[in-house]
Amino acid sequence: MNIITAQDLTKTYSDGGVETNVLRGVSFEIEKGEFVAIMGPSGSGKSTLLHILGFLDENTGGTYRFEGKTITDYTPEELARVRNKKMGFVFQAFNLLPRTSVLENVKLPLLYSDEEEKKWDILAKKAIESVGLSHRTYYDVSQLSGGEKQRVAIARALVNNPELIFADEPTGNLDSKSGESVIGILQKLSEEKEHTIILITHDTHTAEHARRIIRILDGQIASDEKVANQRKPGDGKLK
Repeated sequence: MNIITAQDLTKTYSDGGVETNVLRGVSFEIEKGEFVAIMGPSGSGKSTLLHILGFLDENTGGTYRFEGKTITDYTPEELARVRNKKMGFVFQAFNLLPRTSVLENVKLPLLYSDEEEKKWDILAKKAIESVGLSHRTYYDVSQLSGGEKQRVAIARALVNNPELIFADEPTGNLDSKSGESVIGILQKLSEEKEHTIILITHDTHTAEHARRIIRILDGQIASDEKVANQRKPGDGKLK
């Protein structure tokens, strides 16, 4: 079953009468439960593609369907609910609330959910446990290492049990050991088949921890291949 279907996606930005074509007819499908890396150099269009897939931006042309529906099939309220409940986002810069505990950060998406408030602590603690940070639950995030902060970001992305998790350069600000730990968590989530993982990266070594790599170059798909020998954490240092 396809969770994502992209057909001839284009994205054009206009600035002072100058048009820049960032995506040029991108087509692919992603099945539920897949772990896919979208790889490309800076400026290749991969971040723009992520924004479209996450309903954070709208494509100029072509069709993007998430679970069979396009962005125009939703009201603004429904779209916000889809992003909150069915999608989780992990960013390179962590995007955590400063001077706030791990628990409060992980609970944040629940404020905009339909979950009863009395369940928030239970759900947040379960997500924190899943990334191995139960011993840091009440710590201020400023007390954490970079790797721990990214694990908090993953827990926050998991707290609503989303269908789809986007990880945008999640190891970019981490040392190699912390990066391996974060990638290991993403692989474990993928192996449990409960979540579809889309990893955005510029690095081949990191991409090879996924099961499939879509390479983007100059706004087009240069290749789309299964990973013959999926890397595991510890196979080598992440860049």
